[in-house]
Amino acid sequence: MASARQSCSVSGSPAGFSGAFVTLRLWCSKYLHLLRVGVENILVYRVNFFCRAIFNIIPLMAIISLWRAVYAGSGGSVAGYSAAQMISYYLLVIIIDTLTSVTEDDWQIASEIKDGQINHFLIRPVDYLGYRLCLFASGRLVFTLSAAVPLLVFVLSQRQYFLWPAHASTFVCFMVSLVLSALLQFFMSFVLATLAFRVLEISSFIFVLLALQRLFGGQMFPLDILPAPAQTLVMYTPFPYQTFVPASIYLERLPQYAVWQGLLIQTCWVVLSWCLARFCWCRGLRSFSAVGG
Repeated sequence: MASARQSCSVSGSPAGFSGAFVTLRLWCSKYLHLLRVGVENILVYRVNFFCRAIFNIIPLMAIISLWRAVYAGSGGSVAGYSAAQMISYYLLVIIIDTLTSVTEDDWQIASEIKDGQINHFLIRPVDYLGYRLCLFASGRLVFTLSAAVPLLVFVLSQRQYFLWPAHASTFVCFMVSLVLSALLQFFMSFVLATLAFRVLEISSFIFVLLALQRLFGGQMFPLDILPAPAQTLVMYTPFPYQTFVPASIYLERLPQYAVWQGLLIQTCWVVLSWCLARFCWCRGLRSFSAVGG
């Protein structure tokens, strides 16, 4: 009985809390180091990111010109969108895409699985999912900094159409939604990349996912211009919560309860996709044969 009381007092002592703090500090420093290394490696390709950002703006210019012509002919609103709201929506699409989209992470993960490069992570105290998440975050950081100048110039050139949120709370909710969107896209891409444990080539699956994200995510057009039944059906998928919902939150087209509901559903999709990523990774490792050193 005395030994039990002693063990309890030791586990709850400041020394126990100190040990937990040291463990947490080491864990944080490990992944912060991975994030820093990822930024250093990706900075080598900063010119590529800059050129990609410029070429991403070219299709947007064509879309904005098209909608200007539409509103010039109609002279009113389209599906409840004014000309400024519609153009702001597409400007938000490219901003959200710059901050959250997965570029080559799924290809790299699949390549590391096929080439056996994940062997190193099976014998080291580094979680592969956490490692790839750090690389994804570093890639988004470098791409955002590389795209900041051309994107800012383009947004300023359209400033007469770009709308700012009327409330500070809207911007906070928008930023939270952006983080959730980035995590959702990453975990979905990770799940897709784990197909490399089963099939030799996943490029067709990646292109299908990209097409679904563009069509049902709201990148091609706002989803609320669809007929009500189609819009309801699409909202049961995770894709609208990648682009359409963050943009709608920013433009304040959702009532307050719908904003919180959208953030809650986004969080649920993130948790579900994370669990699925863990499951697919563990199942894939069961059939993985390590070859080489």
